[in-house]
Amino acid sequence: MEKLKSEWFDWIKALLIAFGLFFVIRTFFFAPIVVDGPSMMPTLHDGDQMIVNKFLYQMKEPERFDIVVFHASDRKDFIKRVVGLPGEHVAVENDTLYIDGEKVEEPFLQEQKEKMSSYQTMTGDFQLENLPGEYETIPENHVLVLGDNRKNSTDSRILGLVSMDQMVGKTSLIYWPFDRIQILHD
Repeated sequence: MEKLKSEWFDWIKALLIAFGLFFVIRTFFFAPIVVDGPSMMPTLHDGDQMIVNKFLYQMKEPERFDIVVFHASDRKDFIKRVVGLPGEHVAVENDTLYIDGEKVEEPFLQEQKEKMSSYQTMTGDFQLENLPGEYETIPENHVLVLGDNRKNSTDSRILGLVSMDQMVGKTSLIYWPFDRIQILHD
């Protein structure tokens, strides 16, 4: 009888440790997220399930073209791509991204641009000064984010810049659906 009690106690202890580890990992390191909507098409599809690395930005700053998750409101997280970094001026003119006046290629948009006719545009022209906040350059601890589906994305053009306090983390691993499992490269 004593052996049975000891065995049960060991099982309960092991389960409590496992749940504790799961809680710590889920809270501080990695979390699942489901893509909701078409704003990151064709890179991400509605319903794609991904893993968010929540601790990466504790060690380093976001980089251009990272795909990030951030708190857009108290109830909603968004997934977008970092386009502008602190200290930079961002503008789009004739579907071309300019950072500090220099043209920057966006290879993840190339396929979409090739499918469009010559008179269509993917991204309406804008300058950083025209966005909410009317900044001349992106302030420290902020980034400018855009969805890959520029015609159908609620991003910095509407929401304004994203502060690092709003940032949940970087995501690059699609784990479901099975036929879309992949690691996204910037």
